[in-house]
Amino acid sequence: MTKTLINDEDFRKFGEYFYRKTGIQFEVSKRYFVDKRLIERINATQSDNFLNYFMMLRFDSDGLELQKLVNLMTVNETYFFREAYQFDCLVNSILNEITDTKNDRRPIRIWSIPSASGEEPYSIVIYLLEHWPGIEQWDVEIISSDIDTDIIASAKRGHYTDRSVQHLPKYLLRKYFVPKNDGFQICDDLRDAVEFTRVNLIDPMEVRAYREFDVIFCRNLLIYFDDLSRRQAADTFYDALNPGGFVCLGHSESMSRISSLFRVRKFPEGIVYQKPKEDI
Repeated sequence: MTKTLINDEDFRKFGEYFYRKTGIQFEVSKRYFVDKRLIERINATQSDNFLNYFMMLRFDSDGLELQKLVNLMTVNETYFFREAYQFDCLVNSILNEITDTKNDRRPIRIWSIPSASGEEPYSIVIYLLEHWPGIEQWDVEIISSDIDTDIIASAKRGHYTDRSVQHLPKYLLRKYFVPKNDGFQICDDLRDAVEFTRVNLIDPMEVRAYREFDVIFCRNLLIYFDDLSRRQAADTFYDALNPGGFVCLGHSESMSRISSLFRVRKFPEGIVYQKPKEDI
């Protein structure tokens, strides 16, 4: 079999196409990573070369090949209690402000995107159970979404290595996880507490169903977007939030550099971004 090569023009064409579909840009520094995964799919589909594969990809009516490629190209590395100061902010400041101003008994709704393999949404559940007294009085709905269908399936299984749980206190590991030969599985009650969905954040048709959230966690995703896609994501979050709702970004991300729609809120635990209580 002739060795498949990806030339500079192929890389450019694919990069532009993948960006249009996902909002994710690949820098030249990612060239080896992208080429390797493209070649893997070219061989798996028995395409003769990149151009034949690219033609098939673009005209794949059911989108299955694009989804397989997305699953290969997206990076999903995280762990429990990552950047835990924001979970502290959630239970000590954000939720108390939300419940103080809620004028009905509708559930508090939290959207975690991307879900990765589930560490983030399950960390939120554990924090609520362990540190927020309001969990006894309020119903909470947690939706966690990702563009990668394989990683969503992994999140639903809730099976983790020692590395994923390394920052968890031992008593929480005993309380919420079941030991397995090759790691730990999160308990059924916590798995049932999170609804996992597949969504493309920059597809207006897909995100329009995501509404009436009180808090959005979107940490360390926007760093993979360009300015246009970041602004589109900010607009999506604005539409998805209730007035007065909050967005939590990663420590290296700043909504102030992306959009003027949100207020900067400085709580003792950290900085988050709030949709004004009255539309602007």
